[in-house]
Amino acid sequence: MAFFSAPAWLKPLLTRKMLICLFTGFSSGLPLYLLIQLIPIWLQDGGVDIKVIGFAALTQLPFTWKFFWAPFMDRFAPPLGRRRGWMWITQIGLLLSIGALGSLRPDGDLSNIMALSTLIAVFAASQDVALDAFRREILADEELGPGNAMHVNAYRISGLIPGSLALVLADHLPWTSVFWITAFFMLPGLFLTLCVSEPVTPGQPRTLRAACVEPLLEFLRRVGWQGALLMLAFLFLYKLGDSMATALASPFYRTMGFSKEDVGLVAKHAGLWPMLIGGMAGAVIMVKIGINRALWVFGAVQMITILGFAWLAAQGPFPAGRLTEAHYASLAAVISAEYLGVGLGTAAFTAFIARATHPAYTAAQFALFTSLTAAPRTLCSAFAGVLVAHLGWSVFFLFCTALAVPGMLLLFKVAPWREKEESRTALVSPS
Repeated sequence: MAFFSAPAWLKPLLTRKMLICLFTGFSSGLPLYLLIQLIPIWLQDGGVDIKVIGFAALTQLPFTWKFFWAPFMDRFAPPLGRRRGWMWITQIGLLLSIGALGSLRPDGDLSNIMALSTLIAVFAASQDVALDAFRREILADEELGPGNAMHVNAYRISGLIPGSLALVLADHLPWTSVFWITAFFMLPGLFLTLCVSEPVTPGQPRTLRAACVEPLLEFLRRVGWQGALLMLAFLFLYKLGDSMATALASPFYRTMGFSKEDVGLVAKHAGLWPMLIGGMAGAVIMVKIGINRALWVFGAVQMITILGFAWLAAQGPFPAGRLTEAHYASLAAVISAEYLGVGLGTAAFTAFIARATHPAYTAAQFALFTSLTAAPRTLCSAFAGVLVAHLGWSVFFLFCTALAVPGMLLLFKVAPWREKEESRTALVSPS
């Protein structure tokens, strides 16, 4: 006799595949959050100018270029398999390169820091190619919503390591120790890689040319040129506003008067529960309403929560060393809203991208689509520091809110509210 019977709405989340998606999300998110959360504060703590910190986002360019080498990863299979082999290689590279960062100093090794950060981005982007393809290949179409929601939920949880734990540790340990401790959190991903089986797929491309050309031709045949352009524009614009708004979130909190430990502790407590609740709710909601409607609802939440940053900026900066409970409550409210909004929006967006890929060309198509989603975070966020310097924080965040509008408008074409979600082949229509 079973002691616990899960409710029907929860059962799609309690499977082995969903557990695997939690591991893939954690491994995927950790290196990215290191680049966008921990490194900016490390540089700021070392006296680097905010404009330079903004341009440091250019080290994330490999996330927008990964579709160039994704066909190579599709064509060739290292030991352990085509997916697991590349997962293992990139995860080892990430563990070692993240740990090595701590041996450098912002005040004297800035060029080396930028070079090593770029290498981390190369490993992280390549890991994403393998993880995204692996996840798409083990999930059935009806599992894409909850599976990708679980992936994104763990993706967000991983941000608590460089964005919370590491910041708390930085007030008590040298940066060398902080970066190695952060690097060791790549071990769960390595454990996953060794424990799972290689997915069964239609077969790898026989030539490198086939790996490069056939995924693109299949996509164009399926949706047409007009449909392809609409979808690619949507992928670029849907998360443009929140990507730019969160690019300098950690330095923004510090500018407002909060210490590294304040940001770390508040992020842990205020961000964790909204993120977990939002991730679970997002998975269940997508099962009920579908991916299209989730893009509308979650996208609206994602856009509105950007205004929390503008509101917080209008309240301060607060007097450092004389912060009250009201100041901490304000920070907690903004962080909670940010984790909830971005988490929900990313869950639906990732499921949409997975649905758009063809099983025979998973890695190459997934890499192409996610490269476009990374472009705003990298290219536009690189100029975030310049915009802040000229506009001020409040106006900057209002500008980011406005940037979210075009992506929402494209939903009328790429994911209509009333359209029946029959299959990925009907995803985008040229009409």
